[in-house]
Amino acid sequence: MDALVVYESMYGNTKQIAEAVAEGLASRMRAMVVEVGSAPSELGQEIGLLVVGGPTHAFSMSRASTRQSAAQQATASLVSRGEGVREWLATLHTSSAALGSAAFDTRIGKPRIPGSAARGIARRLRRLGIRAVAQPQGFYVTGTQGLLVEGELERARQWGESLAAAFPVPAS
Repeated sequence: MDALVVYESMYGNTKQIAEAVAEGLASRMRAMVVEVGSAPSELGQEIGLLVVGGPTHAFSMSRASTRQSAAQQATASLVSRGEGVREWLATLHTSSAALGSAAFDTRIGKPRIPGSAARGIARRLRRLGIRAVAQPQGFYVTGTQGLLVEGELERARQWGESLAAAFPVPAS
């Protein structure tokens, strides 16, 4: 069984978290990391776990207007330049009834602002009939374009390991 980690990232923090989650998943299964603009809209039987993450914008998943605002604030090139996780989930289809999912986001750590892209992602995945294998997870950054809070990459790796541990290891 394979895991697919799909992420949307404006300034690179969510991408780093996605890669760390995939490292943790790779302890027990093959894990692929894909930026949302390159993510498939159809998932086959080989994908057993779908992990989806994005930045929290205006208390939830990004929208065209919040991505435009992020682009205007950017001091460097954006990682995700097209449609986001919200739009991708609207086109997602899967043929696997056994598919499990997990959702994560990045958000400002201090001051703590309410809202979570991860909860919105988890809700959309549930509406698609994809069962959650973990509670939505948030990872913190120091500001809108800030760095990840110290220890978050390791926490993301450990979360990936715990997700992988929830699935049986295929016989060789």
